[in-house]
Amino acid sequence: MSEELQTIIDLIRYGASRFNAAGLTFGHSYDNALDEATQLTLHALHLPHDLSPVYGNARITEAEKEDVLGLFLRRIEERIPAAYLTGEAWFAGLSFKSDPRALVPRSPIAEMIEAGFQPWLGDREVRRALDLCTGSGCIAIAMAHHNPDWHVDGVDISDDALALSRENEKRLHVENVRFLKSDLFAGLQGEHYDLIVTNPPYVTNDETDALPREYSHEPELGLRAGDDGLDLALRILRDAPLHLDRDGLLICEVGEAERALVKLLPELPLAWVEFKFGQMGIFVAECADLIAHHERIARLADARESRGTPPGDLF
Repeated sequence: MSEELQTIIDLIRYGASRFNAAGLTFGHSYDNALDEATQLTLHALHLPHDLSPVYGNARITEAEKEDVLGLFLRRIEERIPAAYLTGEAWFAGLSFKSDPRALVPRSPIAEMIEAGFQPWLGDREVRRALDLCTGSGCIAIAMAHHNPDWHVDGVDISDDALALSRENEKRLHVENVRFLKSDLFAGLQGEHYDLIVTNPPYVTNDETDALPREYSHEPELGLRAGDDGLDLALRILRDAPLHLDRDGLLICEVGEAERALVKLLPELPLAWVEFKFGQMGIFVAECADLIAHHERIARLADARESRGTPPGDLF
């Protein structure tokens, strides 16, 4: 069979067919078999990820073919995300090192970064920005790269994730970012920001338990967030005003937990962002609104944090 695979395009087509037949799950930077087969093939051949299609008919050697097929086999048998196999993930136009120390970069917040957070920021001046739950550092580094006059902090509770984020800082030669260890805002006393951006864990317990095998290679700490996916988001909503300037913004991703949040806090004015592919569970909140509704938010967050009881059942 492998003798019939002679060109780059042969391998890509074959890989995509094998991936679809194996029922792989795509959700780590790429959303389809063809894109994953393309990236794995180009990586194994030491070719750029954006190689021109005119090279598709270039012939490959037997040794190169073995390398490509070996990656395909690992993707199928071990269900390892493609980004972990290549060690690279693209986010906001930048190449990040990616490995199991942190989630594979894939947040739609990248689109907001590349758009300068407009129209949400308006004419606000941003001097200091925070990326809470930074993971690989992709959001913090991308903000710093695209806004060299900003001072950006990236915060995470995981030592492994922080080590990876600092490696990415060096990889991309970004100087206006620093990384700090903190459990959400706990280690940020006295720090204030014009903009807080966060992609915290927001997958429910049931959903986490049922995730496809691909997600088992990622740290569960970056996924699981309680029975409704809001355990961390409520704490962030409660504590963000202590670290935001008066006219500051909070941008937070909650994914499918959007419905639970709207049900829990229907009175809180949140602007849900529309992306190129529709609404994707990311809201923008004004500091003034968080302060105005702080009492209700704090009751919900405190009850959940101290008792572990679904706060919707308490009030």
